[in-house]
Amino acid sequence: MAKKYLNQNVYEAALERVEFTFKEFERICVSFSGGKDSGIILNLFLDYMRKHNIKKKIGVLFIDLEAQYKVTIDYIRQMLEENMDLIEPYWVCLPINLRNAVSVYEPFWCAWEPGQEDKWVRPMPDFPVIKDQEFFPFYRYRMEFEEFVPEFNKWFADGKKTASIVGIRSDESLNRFRTIASTTKQRYKNRAWTTVVADNVVNVYPIYDWTVEDIWIANGKFGWNYNKLYDMFYRAGVPLSKMRICQPYGDDQRIGLDMFRVVEPETWARVVNRVSGANFGNIYCGTKALGYRQVQLPKGHTWQSYTKLLLESLPPATRENYLDRFNKFIEYWLTKGSAVPEDMLDKLPDSAIITEEISNRGSKDKRVVRYKYIEDYLDNELESKKLAPTWRRMAMCILKNDHLCKGLSFTQTKNQSERMKYLIEKYKNL
Repeated sequence: MAKKYLNQNVYEAALERVEFTFKEFERICVSFSGGKDSGIILNLFLDYMRKHNIKKKIGVLFIDLEAQYKVTIDYIRQMLEENMDLIEPYWVCLPINLRNAVSVYEPFWCAWEPGQEDKWVRPMPDFPVIKDQEFFPFYRYRMEFEEFVPEFNKWFADGKKTASIVGIRSDESLNRFRTIASTTKQRYKNRAWTTVVADNVVNVYPIYDWTVEDIWIANGKFGWNYNKLYDMFYRAGVPLSKMRICQPYGDDQRIGLDMFRVVEPETWARVVNRVSGANFGNIYCGTKALGYRQVQLPKGHTWQSYTKLLLESLPPATRENYLDRFNKFIEYWLTKGSAVPEDMLDKLPDSAIITEEISNRGSKDKRVVRYKYIEDYLDNELESKKLAPTWRRMAMCILKNDHLCKGLSFTQTKNQSERMKYLIEKYKNL
């Protein structure tokens, strides 16, 4: 999908989207994390409401993930308290299941887990937070973060036409660009910056075309309040593109674990103590131990034998999880096959079976390719684009603590989530 440039700046375009949202939807809720993007979104809406004397309140959803900077929490509290005349806040402090990418023994951790109060990074906020597990009819104990948000949106909508405002920008990552650019998702009234996610709920991305520079220009030009943690990041030498504010143990965020020690040392000890493997993640992030640099195959091993060795070294619950996904990965490529672009077909190895079938996914112009067997490793381009199955790809999932096997194009289903929780509970005291 090619970019189309308009004769207006991104701020003007965002204001038009805000105006459209107020005209089209009965209910509006902003997802607010305290980060730079969601902060801009909230400021845009609040400014528009004050300038146009809009009295109808909008919802603001903040899911507090416990292991967060004090500076961030102070900023969120200030934004909510100073704008109570325009907002209906939902500060959620419920036991939510989150990824722990720094440990093979504890692949998930639970924010605000009952019975673990002595380990919590922060005490429960004294703001009117939602901590009663009976408050939301859809909530269940240790619900996944990714499950909670869409269920909340449907609950908040209450049968009315609702806009869920999300502060994602297409230039932040390829996945976010795909979220916006995908032609397979239903748009609301053909607006490219919307996605219909339920019968009466639409995701709206008012700043999808902003750059990180646009974010800081707007904050400076309009004098908007923002999270001062970014100033600390800047002084610590973190480039704009790497500044992230989210739970510190995730797949992408673990590389910034050491920033807690630099930026907010009073929180550091509790962050390390909170989750299994956190200090290991801090010490070895950016090294071979966590897979950020190229891993060398040990002498005397193939990638297949090394993968099997790694599997044998894992706890039973974790090993079973990987084995299940690896077996499905192998079966998929050997029997069903996957789509490969025409310009990559001549780069495939002899083990590839290039069929005459055309894949019905995506642009529907790619050939289906199966394999006679799994190659040990292949050209880096084939592996990085996930166009061929190799044992090296499977080994790298283990080395990177990729429990969900995103490197093999897996996503987590609800059944798999429940199964993982059961296994973790079963073997946690082994």
